[in-house]
Amino acid sequence: MAAEGTDVVGGGPLGGCLTKGSLLQAKCPDAAPSRRRGSARSRDAERRAYQWCREYLGGAWRQARPEELRVDPVSGGLSNLLFRCSLPDHLPSVGEEPREVLLRLYGAILQGVDSLVLESVMFAILAERSLGPQLYGVFPEGRLEQYIPSRPLKTHELRDPVLSAAIATKMAKFHGMEMPFTKEPHWLFGTMERYLKQIQDLPPTSLPQMNLLEMYSLKDEMGNLRKLLDTTPSPVVFCHNDIQEGNILLLSEPKNTDSLMLVDFEYSSYNYRGFDIGNHFCEWVYDYTHEEWPFYKAQPANYPTEGQQLHFLRHYLAEVKKDETISQEEQRKLEADLLVEANRYALASHFFWGLWSILQASMSTIEFGYLEYAQSRFQFYFQQKGQMTSFHPSS
Repeated sequence: MAAEGTDVVGGGPLGGCLTKGSLLQAKCPDAAPSRRRGSARSRDAERRAYQWCREYLGGAWRQARPEELRVDPVSGGLSNLLFRCSLPDHLPSVGEEPREVLLRLYGAILQGVDSLVLESVMFAILAERSLGPQLYGVFPEGRLEQYIPSRPLKTHELRDPVLSAAIATKMAKFHGMEMPFTKEPHWLFGTMERYLKQIQDLPPTSLPQMNLLEMYSLKDEMGNLRKLLDTTPSPVVFCHNDIQEGNILLLSEPKNTDSLMLVDFEYSSYNYRGFDIGNHFCEWVYDYTHEEWPFYKAQPANYPTEGQQLHFLRHYLAEVKKDETISQEEQRKLEADLLVEANRYALASHFFWGLWSILQASMSTIEFGYLEYAQSRFQFYFQQKGQMTSFHPSS
């Protein structure tokens, strides 16, 4: 079902400055930069890029002088800084070393150090299976990855029927992978409970974050969400957990007919299938490339309609069930049940990223309206929850 709403840029029902009590003082436009600025951390990264490339890539990278190395910022996500590092054209290669790489620097680490280790293992496995970029180096601050000629999708392109079908197929293949990680689906509520406790443990100066907790009674509401999802069957599969447009690359030079590649596996884990699908549907609403405060645009009316959802789900199921023969009646039941599953787990997406964003507001150096975004996600959560009567599981 499509959410009602209009174009919102940090204002209105699902975005904008926080409006209750001291929340009003939390990073509203008059207290925040109206345009993005390069951070000191970004400038430091450019200086250190030479050292990392020299140490981990070798070959011609050891012969280049610091001033010859090209380091260009790449539009990234809300938790990492990305840079394209390139050798000068006049310097010949020595061996098989790459001539350009992607430098990824970790932002505020909310997943824990153990998760970074698991992500590096996951990244290497996916690279070996030709399902992700090659991994060239790992260090405490980040890693060096293969630079793939490509561009991330734009938010509006998620609505394109051809691309939506391709994303659904890509997601289904991802879900079919076997990975050497725990198969117990503790990630979703385990992570949200940890986020909630971290927010509760913030110092008293973090009043706006605490006000959000109280405004929406988030601790009690998490219990309500758990009860709803306990009654919503969803198989446990290997999930990406963050399939938004910025993590879907459109390859400039595809090696086959598959022109899309998923990247950024920071949150990947075994999880409930419904979360990955519902989360993707939520991402149709949010554009993170907006250049003015709060650096995102919310368009609630872009939440996929039932028809758009069914288009996605049919292509997803076609890949999952490609080796099976199912009747039309079975197909209709699968579609109806998956429609309910995805939209209920979309609530979990709002809740998860809402808590994540409250925490990011207290520690991230990236310029972004995290508190505004958190409020937007929780408002959308309650709006969609109120519309849940539109979806009933088939009997």
